[in-house]
Amino acid sequence: MGSDKGLLVYHGKPQREYLFELAAQFCDAVYYSVREDQLDSFPVNAPVIMDRDEYRGPFNGILSAHEKHPEVAWLVLACDVPLLDAKGLWELVHGRNTTKYATAFSTKDSGLPEPLIAIWEPMALRASKTYLETAKGSGPRKFLMNADIQLVEPSLEEQLYNANSKEDYQLVKEKLA
Repeated sequence: MGSDKGLLVYHGKPQREYLFELAAQFCDAVYYSVREDQLDSFPVNAPVIMDRDEYRGPFNGILSAHEKHPEVAWLVLACDVPLLDAKGLWELVHGRNTTKYATAFSTKDSGLPEPLIAIWEPMALRASKTYLETAKGSGPRKFLMNADIQLVEPSLEEQLYNANSKEDYQLVKEKLA
């Protein structure tokens, strides 16, 4: 994309603020997952969890949060899903199965879990540490594909649209206009 995707404006505010407010409708506490080089772009009192840089890939932020509060489940939202809204997130939250490792959105066609639009239970996060020590890959999707999880198909699959380029950004802006 060439810039911080969390700072892109889709809904009249930076995407990270939009998602923070969206998550706050469903969670008791909400945090930003932040790399050290991003910290200066947040207000001093912002609720942030600094990535610990102990884990590979996208697991870094997820497991840094787990280390901070290991007893809770984590609703994980990537900042590059600009079409996700409260109705879609409600579907995920109400489809949650706490007896599974995670509850994740998936598309009807692929059937693959979306690990960055998911609710990760504490037992999954503990198991993922072992996975990272023994697996060749570092992807949370591969971990979830091999775990006992609950998949939820959103009523509008466009909610899972991942904007990763300037062209994607423009497409979403036009769709939301």
